[in-house]
Amino acid sequence: MSEDRETNHTMTDRDIALLLADAADEVEIGIAPYQAVIRGGRRRRARRWALATAAALVITGTSGTLALAGLRDGNGVEVTPAVTQKPTRPSTPEERHVYEPQRTALAMGTYRDKPWRAAIEVWGAPRDKAEADKQLAAMTELGLEPPDGHTAAALIGKTSFFVTRAYGDARPQQVMFNSVTKLEPLVSTDMEAAATRLGTGAETSDRLVVGEIAKTAQHVTCHWKDGTSTVAGKINANYDIYTEAPVIRSVAGYPGANWFVCVAPAGTSYESAEVTAAD
Repeated sequence: MSEDRETNHTMTDRDIALLLADAADEVEIGIAPYQAVIRGGRRRRARRWALATAAALVITGTSGTLALAGLRDGNGVEVTPAVTQKPTRPSTPEERHVYEPQRTALAMGTYRDKPWRAAIEVWGAPRDKAEADKQLAAMTELGLEPPDGHTAAALIGKTSFFVTRAYGDARPQQVMFNSVTKLEPLVSTDMEAAATRLGTGAETSDRLVVGEIAKTAQHVTCHWKDGTSTVAGKINANYDIYTEAPVIRSVAGYPGANWFVCVAPAGTSYESAEVTAAD
């Protein structure tokens, strides 16, 4: 671009716009590498950091500010383009759901005249020890036990989620839970699932299946030990939460995956599950 300025000091607004577009196309801003457990294995994904050489691109990591230097107007006078700021994240713990999680009901039903329900809670990441202490106290009050030694320090900078199931008037019990610095998006046929009791008694063991799948998954098939199967289908956000139907739904505060629920027929239990249709 320096050569362009030496040969042509009368760049038009259109020329500048084209240079800005070219520079933006060559920039890829990512995050540090992270890892997550999927189906019991570990995988690593890293998004590449890159700097564009065109138009003297400058990236300031602290504020996410993007600035372009060395441009001139149609009279050859150096100008400073407008700076675009990334939207700032909510600043208060309440806005970030640190002390009160985002809750989504996954499914509800009745077994032997008593209600059962499955739900998920997503807690925002505490930024310091004071926020983490208060979050841990709130979790404990609800009977939740986070991983990583159940210490407040282990929660700092991490988003936590808890899948719970409840039967009758009993307090909800956690089924799946984790605390991570980044909720890694699931892709293709990725899946994590757990089977738990539907009610009380041995005959209800492993009848309630809850799991997470990629946003693109359209159907999940749950296989039961008696050789039968149940298919859960993707629904929209307005679908009734008071349903025993096998469904796939989105979850508030959990952008990287959808969640599904299947219930085994009486007399059988969970064998396996798989994504059977995906975009």
